[in-house]
Amino acid sequence: MSDVEAAARFTEFGEIDMPRFQVGFPPQHLLLTLLGDYWSGRSEPLPSAALVDLLADFDVNPSGARAALSRLSIRGLLVGTKDGRNTFYRVADEFAHLLPYGPIHTLAFGKPKPDWDGVWTMVAFTVPEDQRRLRPMLRGRLQSLGFAPLYDGLWVSPHPPDKKLEIALEIAPPKSCTVIRASELSQAARLPVSSAWDLTELGQSYAEFISTFRPVLRRLQNGHVSPTEALVSRTRANYRWFVFAVTDPDLPQMLLPNRWPRAAAHDLFIALGEGLASLAVERVRQIVSKYDAELATRVALRTP
Repeated sequence: MSDVEAAARFTEFGEIDMPRFQVGFPPQHLLLTLLGDYWSGRSEPLPSAALVDLLADFDVNPSGARAALSRLSIRGLLVGTKDGRNTFYRVADEFAHLLPYGPIHTLAFGKPKPDWDGVWTMVAFTVPEDQRRLRPMLRGRLQSLGFAPLYDGLWVSPHPPDKKLEIALEIAPPKSCTVIRASELSQAARLPVSSAWDLTELGQSYAEFISTFRPVLRRLQNGHVSPTEALVSRTRANYRWFVFAVTDPDLPQMLLPNRWPRAAAHDLFIALGEGLASLAVERVRQIVSKYDAELATRVALRTP
């Protein structure tokens, strides 16, 4: 999923060595998501065995779980300690305030927005051949902010420029790019600015999200969801929504196709998050209590 990987190259975390985004449900991101949702603000280390058991609910085998813990420790995101033969992990102090990371913690993503003023932000750039290695980096940064290429070297967005755009353009060579704010002069023979985005795959992904998780909500309403299923489904929905939040250009309503499924997907995401919360917390407490009953009482759902 190249657009997700591009978004991962430019995030709010600066020099933090974040694991690379991948297709599927990578164990390192899963661990960070679980810690961010159910152990937010806690400095106490958790038994590694409990974290391995948590990942087992998501079909991650013990060796894969231990490898994820080790890699996050090497990256400096987790801190490991020993007590006899037992190993414990906690979130690194300098990283704790960022959990849960990424746009997943902005529940406003996907909500209807005020009417668009019709003004585009355009970034025109040219990168000399001897610095061509900067081209994919610059494109990745612009893509992570919702920009798309209308022509070679001309990227467009319906959103006003902000500090994030300034930071994104810092890697461009001096006097190699220009930022323009302008409205479009429409004419049938011209290529519309909105054609810069192909929303087909994104729309299919939203429809798939709905078809995957709507049955879970129905089972929940009928009292047929176990704590384990609640934890797995809620976390999977959260991760999928995070991917949407970093790949969806968040175009104004007037630029979207008719019957665009994002609003329905957003309502479902919110209903799942709220409806599955208590059962999911119960499951995390069940797992942690096998190793430390006192720590289990401190498991709590992150508050916005």
